[in-house]
Amino acid sequence: MSARTARAPRVGATPSRTTATIVLVLAAFGFLYPLYALFRFAFWPTAQTHGFTLQHLERLADPGQSYMYSQLFEGIQNSLVIAIVTVVLMIVFLLPAMILAELRYRRLRQVIEFVCLLPISIPTVVLAVGFVPVYQQLWHVTGSVAWVLAFAIGIIVLPYAYRPIQSNMSGLDMVTLAEASRSLGAGWLATVWSVILPNLRRGILSSALITVSVVLGEYTIASFLTQNTFQTALALLQHADPYVAATFALGALLLIFLILVLIGAAGTFSGARKRKAA
Repeated sequence: MSARTARAPRVGATPSRTTATIVLVLAAFGFLYPLYALFRFAFWPTAQTHGFTLQHLERLADPGQSYMYSQLFEGIQNSLVIAIVTVVLMIVFLLPAMILAELRYRRLRQVIEFVCLLPISIPTVVLAVGFVPVYQQLWHVTGSVAWVLAFAIGIIVLPYAYRPIQSNMSGLDMVTLAEASRSLGAGWLATVWSVILPNLRRGILSSALITVSVVLGEYTIASFLTQNTFQTALALLQHADPYVAATFALGALLLIFLILVLIGAAGTFSGARKRKAA
């Protein structure tokens, strides 16, 4: 048998290993080079400094310049609070609706998908303009607090929070799992808590990560509603100290990338543990 006939056939549009390697290298270069340029700008900033330097970060500890960075730290705190509230909203409202539609009301799955994917087709600027009169009335009740932005940002996050959970659900036969649990005497709450949610762990973690990423990168709504968040504070700080602004932007990108790697590793470890147990 010749080498050509012995070679495993390629199915559909599956690329060869050489093509996949080239695409991977190009994608890595396109991802890493902007990060390198940002790192170079932040830590090799001037002609007077030779090589790596942290002189610009030393300003953060200078009490005389604390007024310049206080707004940035307040924006980081506000964004973290908004991210936590948004993740809680996704878990409390979106996740139960998806589980209920999958187990009991399967005709509603397309309705939920349509509602969740609809915000991605509407420009963020249009949504922000529509939110302005709503929040003008809402702030009469709650006051001008940043965490209330979670309700508006939660709408923008819906498409990105929905897709990982739905992808995880599509790989499970949740109806069979629920029926098996119920046949063993478990109630609905015990079934969801002990059977359904553990199998959706990776989708929920991915959804939470994407939600946090969108919140940390959201600028339009916070700018229109004149709230101090991480991105609006960076936009203001870059005029006064672009080097520190670049450093914090680079740190945020690396943090999100690290969490993504850890979640991927956790999913791989969980899958390997299940295969070993089987």
